[in-house]
Amino acid sequence: MTHKLIPALAFASALVLAASGCGSSSSGGSDAELKGEGSGDSCTITAEIPVSAAFSLTGAAANYGATQKNGLELAAKKLNENDGVKYKVTVEDDQTDPKQGIQLFQQFASGDASVIVGPTLSNTAKQTDPVAQDSQIPVLGVSNTAGGITEIGDYVFRDSLTEEAVIPQTVTQAKEKLDLKKVVVMYSNDDAFTESGYTAFAEALKADGVKVDQTLKFSKSDTDFHALLNKAKQSKPDAIVVSALVEAAIPLVTQARELGIDVPIIGGNGFNSPALISDAGDASEGVIVGAAWNSASKNEQNQAFLKDYKAEYDSAPDQFAAQAYAGLQVIDAAVREGCSGEREDIKTNLNKVKDLSTVLGDFSIDENRDAKHEALVQIVKDGKFDILK
Repeated sequence: MTHKLIPALAFASALVLAASGCGSSSSGGSDAELKGEGSGDSCTITAEIPVSAAFSLTGAAANYGATQKNGLELAAKKLNENDGVKYKVTVEDDQTDPKQGIQLFQQFASGDASVIVGPTLSNTAKQTDPVAQDSQIPVLGVSNTAGGITEIGDYVFRDSLTEEAVIPQTVTQAKEKLDLKKVVVMYSNDDAFTESGYTAFAEALKADGVKVDQTLKFSKSDTDFHALLNKAKQSKPDAIVVSALVEAAIPLVTQARELGIDVPIIGGNGFNSPALISDAGDASEGVIVGAAWNSASKNEQNQAFLKDYKAEYDSAPDQFAAQAYAGLQVIDAAVREGCSGEREDIKTNLNKVKDLSTVLGDFSIDENRDAKHEALVQIVKDGKFDILK
């Protein structure tokens, strides 16, 4: 799916070019410090590799950004226990605001960062990633699932599965499990991430022969869904399909149950947060959502990650923490492949990441610089995300 960049992106790109010089590919430290000897486990680099991240620590996506910060910093701590390569991670708050995100990316690009991680939301990434592309600094999105992100340019990568990769599997399994014939679709139409989720749902439902009786739109900032849910109830659907951020998902799910709507609710990637379960409580039981990660995975690295995260933060990680953790694992593989922390070398070697063992399972970056690994479908059961069987 091709997305046209809005005019503001060109303006943002012009600003960063004026500030840092067109096509600048310099990075912190001397070439000698960031280039090492050996390869893989034997790679030794003198300088710490500077990694700068922009996450939503405040604002509408703060529930996601907080665990992303934890995951990335934990990955740095664990990777820094290995010989040869050390990472210096800096995390800044994009405030869930694309304008703030652009400023951070300009700051990172003109500074010593070797690679950028983030931002949290696809909506922000569509405006920040052109800054990285024009500045020739690689950026790895760890939660950007909307279509068109990597089409921005060849310096843009992600370890997060797209909605197009996860949602069709979710719909197919839900149809088989629930015998779906007719649904109501609800989505926030003012966010790139949720709009992309809606498009993927609409296409997958059509492909699986499930009728969409109504499509109801709302704003990502809405918290009162009674009127829309009453409309949905009139259709007597087999399920309600929703693409929304968790801040909207929580009241939507809660109010649906208060109104006596007891049909299953199928959510997009925005539902993948423990906040849905903790804040919606019993109302979240039975919610179905596709995912890139589940804590029940027996993957050896994942089990170690769960233990380390609990010890470090006294809480359980979510998908966003896992993807951020995996992000630095992917960057580490690229750095060690060429034994270099320079921007251009990291960009080149990210393209070579294949069948890497991570907390997400065996992971590869495909020819479009997108993530490639196994997806799964979850259901909230007994107050936790479980595998839909």
